[in-house]
Amino acid sequence: MPYETLQDIEILFGLALITVILFRRLMFPSIVGFMATGILAGPHALGFIKNSHQVEQMAEIGVVLLLFTIGIELSLKELMRIRHLVLLGGGLQVLVTILVVAGVAMLGGFPANQSVFFGFLVALSSTAILMKLLIDSGQADTPHGKMAMGILIFQDLCIVPLMLLTPLLAGGGDGAREIVLIGAKAAAVVVMAHYGARFLVPWIFKQVVRTRSRELFILTIIFIGLGTAWLTALAGLSLALGAFIAGLAISESEYSHQALGDIIPFREAFMSLFFISVGMLLDPAILLKHPLLIASLVAAILLIKTLVTSGAGMALGVSTRITVITALSLAQIGEFSFVLSQSGVNLGILTPDMYQIFLAASIATMGLTPACLGFAPAVAERISTLLPRRWSRGRGVLASHDRPVAMSDHVIIVGYGVNGRNLSRVLKSQKIQHLVIETNPFTVRSEARKGHKIHFGDASKPEVLEHAHVDRARVLVVAISDAAASRRVAGMARQMNPALHIIVRTRYVLEVEPLFKLGVNEVVPEEFETSVEIFSRVLRNYLVPQHDVDRCIAEVRSDGYDMLRSLSRRHSHAMGISGYLSGAEIGTFRVREGSQLEARSLREGTIRNMSGATVLVIKRGEEVVPNPDPVWELRRDDLVLLLGSAEQLAAAGRLFEPTPHLRQA
Repeated sequence: MPYETLQDIEILFGLALITVILFRRLMFPSIVGFMATGILAGPHALGFIKNSHQVEQMAEIGVVLLLFTIGIELSLKELMRIRHLVLLGGGLQVLVTILVVAGVAMLGGFPANQSVFFGFLVALSSTAILMKLLIDSGQADTPHGKMAMGILIFQDLCIVPLMLLTPLLAGGGDGAREIVLIGAKAAAVVVMAHYGARFLVPWIFKQVVRTRSRELFILTIIFIGLGTAWLTALAGLSLALGAFIAGLAISESEYSHQALGDIIPFREAFMSLFFISVGMLLDPAILLKHPLLIASLVAAILLIKTLVTSGAGMALGVSTRITVITALSLAQIGEFSFVLSQSGVNLGILTPDMYQIFLAASIATMGLTPACLGFAPAVAERISTLLPRRWSRGRGVLASHDRPVAMSDHVIIVGYGVNGRNLSRVLKSQKIQHLVIETNPFTVRSEARKGHKIHFGDASKPEVLEHAHVDRARVLVVAISDAAASRRVAGMARQMNPALHIIVRTRYVLEVEPLFKLGVNEVVPEEFETSVEIFSRVLRNYLVPQHDVDRCIAEVRSDGYDMLRSLSRRHSHAMGISGYLSGAEIGTFRVREGSQLEARSLREGTIRNMSGATVLVIKRGEEVVPNPDPVWELRRDDLVLLLGSAEQLAAAGRLFEPTPHLRQA
């Protein structure tokens, strides 16, 4: 490598360190910082880099590696699971965006081929920026995060056909002949990749893995990815298409996860050069030359993409709140639009001035993404209140599943993810009445066909909670990943039923106190419970006796939940008596056949003397006896409600189990 190239890269990375740190402190994504680095270092500004050709070549490797990793990450099974969001949501968003942008451009006097190409550029959103923001903010598995992911997957799949169609828009050669030729080449490459994925790739990896050399494994990944890209380029197709197909070939092998983990550091390094090179291509003078045009273009892009994506979501029956948040998060221009735009310049579809204006507007939309994601919930809430109720709750065939049902003393589950699904299954086995409120229309549709009581809607809306008879419910469990939505649901439910027992699952301990302020009775932070599960498994691995493990769990839970209870007591307007009892817990136990307590009266004091716990209530069949008389004699299958510390309840629980000598007898 010439020293000049090494010097250029060192200058770029050194300047990027300073620029990205500053932009991160201003809450901008790193990618915007990289583009700003390119603008500063490029030939149009400070001029640190005179010849950007070498940088552009390495940036092209970054694009190849990005498509390669996208191919590895795309699992056919995962695509089938969310196929409705991918095919219907993504398909509507891409197709309608292209048509709307093309129509607007043609009204503005641009030719048809150029107008359609404008649609190609605007239709794509930034996977790199949005997924990074969603993951960092913990919104990746929220309803709007999943919907955005489905649309982004479809956009990533569209990259290849859009790149193949771009030369046709330039008018080069016979259009029909070109389509047939490109289609035949692409089909041949796909067939070769299919058989390579089934036979050749697994065989190669098997030989490499036997050497137990990580260096050779990484070299093999790069060889397969870049080699396939090179072969497709020789066939007249793009490098990116070959890299994508190579990634798909590896994705079906058992080595895909290791391959992805090894290649990501290379991708990140080269992708940073790609965004730097994009910034180097922008001439800042264009901002002074066409400021109003660029500002209008940015506003038009944000408006069109937001309206189109919202319309696509609402057409699928998704609630207004989720579709608007998703739409605002996808309103930016994607990184692959830069690749397409460069092809457009080379093919003569875009003039240099058009290219510069597009670059300026695209970088601006990327920079605005964090702000759009930040104010999206408030905007969505406002729009939901303005639209008719039947629109804001969702539309379409889901209405047929939304018939009122007469229920009382039941459990309402908000969210049908892993937690909600497991809770529903347990409640069903215990014959406890419950219903589910879910925002994913496809989940609602499939579960309703199975006969489950599941309703489509946003539980933060009073109409949805009213429909679920929240005023007559005993328990509300909020089991969703969206912290802001959880707070809205809890606050609305508390207003509608002051006696309701509300349990909220949340991710982090820091999210606990705001929920208690809203009147939540119990908060279960996954962060805390995960730590308990981890150390209990470690202790079992070291053959620590089970009773010692239970004692450690009780101590940690006592200390941790004492802290949570101290928070709840500050906001105890909605708490039961347990909220005022420091270190105390309430537990229910069933008298088993052969236990020490069977056929014994409370007068003997077995429970109190041997555990320290206090009997509060006894339930026998349908009879419930609070503060039972000492002459009460316990029988098999009696349910006993006890009050005590975690250690006392653990000791009392052993009294209700069959004793070994009676079990043997």
